[in-house]
Amino acid sequence: MTSEFTVAVHGLVYLYHHKDAVYSSEVLAENVCTNAARIRKIMGKLRKAGLIERKEGVDGGYLFVKEGTEVKLSMVADALGVSFVSTSWKSGDPHMECLIASGMADVLVEIYQRLNLLCYENLKGITIADIKQKLLNKKEN
Repeated sequence: MTSEFTVAVHGLVYLYHHKDAVYSSEVLAENVCTNAARIRKIMGKLRKAGLIERKEGVDGGYLFVKEGTEVKLSMVADALGVSFVSTSWKSGDPHMECLIASGMADVLVEIYQRLNLLCYENLKGITIADIKQKLLNKKEN
């Protein structure tokens, strides 16, 4: 999983917390602790998915226009095309005669696919409002 998901969730919660206000990529970048170009790339994907809106112009930026209870983390994952469990390297060789060497990669891919599905299903039950509430609860304790 890339850190895009983390940046996106952080940005969405920030925008939701300051609902109806417009924030530039520079302000978001400062709060997320990343650079503005990265924010623009990620926010562009979220905007394309309809999770946020962008206001053009000198005072432009991003704003959260939905209810926080409507935006589920699975929607964020969809907008970013996130894979939660994956590997760029596979062990073994499918052309080898050894049962283990020739089959391990496919078996692990199946396991990773199931893990991704479990993660995705779990994220369907978590909203941006839930995360904001957890942060508020932390502050109160």
